[in-house]
Amino acid sequence: MTADATTTFEAHRRLLVGAAYRILGSHADAEDVVQEAWIRWNGVDPETVDDAPAYLLTVTSRLALNRLRQLRARRESYVGPWLPEPVATGPAVDGADAAVLADEVSMALLIVLESLSPLERAAFVLGDVFGMPSAEVGRALDRSPAAVRQLLRRARSHVEARRPRQAVEAPRHRAVVERFVTAAGQGDVEGLLAVLSPDVTLVTDGGGVRRAALRPIHTADKVARWLLGVLTTPEAATLTYEFREVNGELAVVTSGPDGTDAVYFFTVEDDRIIEVHAVRNPQKLTAVPPRQSSPG
Repeated sequence: MTADATTTFEAHRRLLVGAAYRILGSHADAEDVVQEAWIRWNGVDPETVDDAPAYLLTVTSRLALNRLRQLRARRESYVGPWLPEPVATGPAVDGADAAVLADEVSMALLIVLESLSPLERAAFVLGDVFGMPSAEVGRALDRSPAAVRQLLRRARSHVEARRPRQAVEAPRHRAVVERFVTAAGQGDVEGLLAVLSPDVTLVTDGGGVRRAALRPIHTADKVARWLLGVLTTPEAATLTYEFREVNGELAVVTSGPDGTDAVYFFTVEDDRIIEVHAVRNPQKLTAVPPRQSSPG
């Protein structure tokens, strides 16, 4: 492997991690896939490659697709709901990394992508996110351009139907989340009910390691009471809360003596929270390390 070939790969590493992360929903697995792509690249004569970025994206997407199929089987036995792995993307994170991961990779979109088939997901990521022509997507996925167009139609239709409508601008979104945090911190049931939509849904991912609901919880009353049951324990009293940018959006990160405890994402419509997604599985929190700063 020549120095130029190494430079070429490193120049596109962030792009490849971003693609693999979108396909897999796991930053750790995305890093593993890109490392495998690096090994494959080592066995190629760069002079035989006309378009290095397209070639590397093709190799990475194939590897990610294979990994996704393997992971799907494991997720069938996962304890409770499975949520994608969050990634910190705020100003404290390397700017280029944040840009690659934050662009169209919100937690809400990753959750929607989880409902697609592996092929639909890969086609959507390559075609719609990275703008690869159908013919190139077909070569990457070993499918005809016509088959790719069909995959893209199904994926786009599904994503558009389920893509959350973020009907409030960022300052109002933050204000609603701040009201939630204040009410939760004070154990204020009425305050929580005032900020939660009547038909709110809470999804928690503890992976069988940390306390989490084994199924989604619906309605404001049930969600408020479950949250207070978790957030008012003696263990919770040791946690700190801070607003962080995670996956390019506002999130609440709780941290304790052992590191990051949870990452909470909120979908807001009409000044009410309609969805809460909480990732508590410690194996999924490595990309959102705690930091030494005051909350807010």
